[in-house]
Amino acid sequence: MIKGVMFDFSGTLFRIESAAQWLRAVVADAGLAVPEGELSACVGRLEEFGAQPGGVPPRRVPAHLEGLWRERDLTAERHRAAFTAMTREAGRPAADLADALYERSQVSEAWQPYPDAEATLRALRGRGIPVAVVSNIGWDMRPVFRDHGVHDLVDAYFLSYECGVKKPDAGIFQMACDKLELAPGDVLMVGDEPIADSGAAALGCRVHLLDPLPVDQRPGALAEVLQLL
Repeated sequence: MIKGVMFDFSGTLFRIESAAQWLRAVVADAGLAVPEGELSACVGRLEEFGAQPGGVPPRRVPAHLEGLWRERDLTAERHRAAFTAMTREAGRPAADLADALYERSQVSEAWQPYPDAEATLRALRGRGIPVAVVSNIGWDMRPVFRDHGVHDLVDAYFLSYECGVKKPDAGIFQMACDKLELAPGDVLMVGDEPIADSGAAALGCRVHLLDPLPVDQRPGALAEVLQLL
C-alpha cells in the first residue's frame, strides 16, 4: 500500500519554457536587436548542447566539459559553471548572454506546472499522503512552488546540490523516505528520467515514469498517479 509519494521537479510537476521563449526573453531584456534567422539558429545550437537547465539533454558534451557535466547537480557552483559553459560552447546571438540565460532559468515565470499538478497534490494532501520532491538540481526551486501556489502542498524537498548526492544514488531517496517516516516499500517515486528516477527501486520503492512532454500536451498524466494508490 502506498503511504507517501516522491515527485521529481522538472518534466514531472513543472516544465520549463521552450528554448526559443527562453532565449527571446533574455534578448528582449538585454535590449538587443537580433535578426530572426540568427535567433532561430542560436536556439538550435542551445538545444544541441543542452544548455537550458530543465530543457532537452545535450546531443554531445565537449570532452573538456565531461567531468563538470557529470557532477553539475552536486553543487550550485558546478551547476552554474556547467550550464554557462555549454551556452558559451553553443555560441551566442550578439553578446555573452550565458549568465543572463542561466538566471532566466530560475525565475518562476519561466516554469509552468502541468495542468493537473496542483489538483493531484491537493488530492494527496486530502488523503493524508505526504509528499516529497526529489530533484537533481543546482538551485533552490522552492520559490517556483511558492509563486505557483503549491509550496504548501509539499512536505519536504531533497535537492541534490543541498544533499551532496544525486539520483540514481539510493541515498537521496532514503533521505526522503526517512523524512516522511515511511518504509521505502510504502513510497511511490514519480519521475520522468528512467535511469535517475528508477534508482528508487533499489530501495524497494515503486516507480512510475511519465513522459516529460510540453505542458499543453500532457493534461492528465499526474492525475493518473492517484489511481496507483
